[in-house]
Amino acid sequence: MRNVWSGLLLAAAVVVTPAVAVELAAKQVVHKGNGAEVETLDPHKARGVPASNILRDLYEGLTSEAPNGDVIPGAAERWEISEDGTEYTFYLRKNARWSNGDPVTAADFVAGLRRSVDPATLSEYSQMLAPILHAEDVISGKKSPEELAVEAVDTHVLKVVLKGPTPYFLGLLNHSTTYPIHSPSFVQHGDRFARPGNLVSNGAYSLAEWVVQSHIRLERNAKYWDDANTTINEVYYYATEDQASELKRYRAGEIDYTYELPYNQLRWIRENLEDELVISPYLGIYYFDYNVTRPPFKDNKALRLALNLAIDRDIITEIVTGAGEIPAYSIVPPGVWNYEPQMPEWAHWTQEQRLAEARRLYAEAGYGPDDHLHVELRYNTHQNHKKISVAIAAMWKQALGVRTNLVNQEWKVFLVVRQQKRVTEVARDAWIGDFNDAFTFAEIFHSTSGMNNAGYASPVFDELLAKASVESDLAKRRAMLEEAERVMMEDLPVIPVYYYVTKRLVKPYLDGFEPNVMDHHYTKNWRILAH
Repeated sequence: MRNVWSGLLLAAAVVVTPAVAVELAAKQVVHKGNGAEVETLDPHKARGVPASNILRDLYEGLTSEAPNGDVIPGAAERWEISEDGTEYTFYLRKNARWSNGDPVTAADFVAGLRRSVDPATLSEYSQMLAPILHAEDVISGKKSPEELAVEAVDTHVLKVVLKGPTPYFLGLLNHSTTYPIHSPSFVQHGDRFARPGNLVSNGAYSLAEWVVQSHIRLERNAKYWDDANTTINEVYYYATEDQASELKRYRAGEIDYTYELPYNQLRWIRENLEDELVISPYLGIYYFDYNVTRPPFKDNKALRLALNLAIDRDIITEIVTGAGEIPAYSIVPPGVWNYEPQMPEWAHWTQEQRLAEARRLYAEAGYGPDDHLHVELRYNTHQNHKKISVAIAAMWKQALGVRTNLVNQEWKVFLVVRQQKRVTEVARDAWIGDFNDAFTFAEIFHSTSGMNNAGYASPVFDELLAKASVESDLAKRRAMLEEAERVMMEDLPVIPVYYYVTKRLVKPYLDGFEPNVMDHHYTKNWRILAH
């Protein structure tokens, strides 16, 4: 198993660096497993990790990320920040071009930001832009998108005014919700602008082909401002919902890089492919939502807590998953900058103590041997999700007698049903931080957030987030966010299960791959070594 590694020195073209010479493969094509089939490549509507992986190759935000995850200049070569931390001036690269050769301008970023907050776009990530002055009023329909505090001062100068100091703002600007839009192609094609043949992008790659439930193929964008330092010519992203099949394709040499791995094959992989196995920390949490907008979980905290207590997270992380995941009893993962996770008291109990209290609360909620809870648990089609859901259902039945109906759905259908909340009772969910700050985990539970799949609404929680979003004193801001997590964990609209690690196989000849806590990787930083 490895976290940092170097490639093989074999035959082909030679690249010389100050430290070492390596030989490149003649064919620079990479094949990536990418999980579920993506819904869309519209940067302002896309959701989920698989779509984000592709969009990072297609587009470039004002900022970008180094292989280790550090924020670096992207489409903006530099920026200035006012003394009070509320005004950002970005200076765009004058040699930046769209894939059709048009210059990338400040007006393109203005158009993209306005589109993201426009209610008509139906972006589930619009709340992420709340730090920008007037964004929340635009999202709620009180102001027009043109009133968002973003301005093209000049062709290559963009000004953004925030409602208050936002420590993570530069990190936010490499998220797809902030990407620019090529207005001429959007005007020409409307909502079909993000399809092959129509999509004009400003990143290192352009969209060449999309075969649904098979693959998405990207080609190197010769117009990209830094194309001279790009090596990979083509990128294939494969829909790989079945982890066992993905592993077989990797072993057959059809895939160079897996999206993830089947839990039941980890022991074999450790024994046979240890040098290609990469496991590293990941800023994310795996959890389930209660639908708190309807029975049986609406206004029934005793029942929500009982089901939480009945889950043995140590068994799940040690036996079901077994890749080093950390049991989760709250939402914000450990290791987040300037933050201490706020775990409830029961996180420190023994499992026997939790089970005793679970049974008491279950009875208090009106259930027992003669009146079992019947609940439906939904998850998207995925071998690992099924294993976890089955394990939780078994724990609920053994501890409390709960009868669970497991329902799996294809990813796109699952997203729609979960969001509508008409029939959902319990549903799988997960969140990967968009930047290294506790706010990215808190804001998804804001009452207006499109990612608030539990339907949670707390005026106290919302107010704490509002205050934290404009607080310049880091100690006070931290206290507000920690209090917000305590409020939410007291209300308990979710079932935290574990904090993620990334686990994948990477071919030894894939040079430039570097694990980072965000698990963000840009193909432009990679190259294929001769093998």
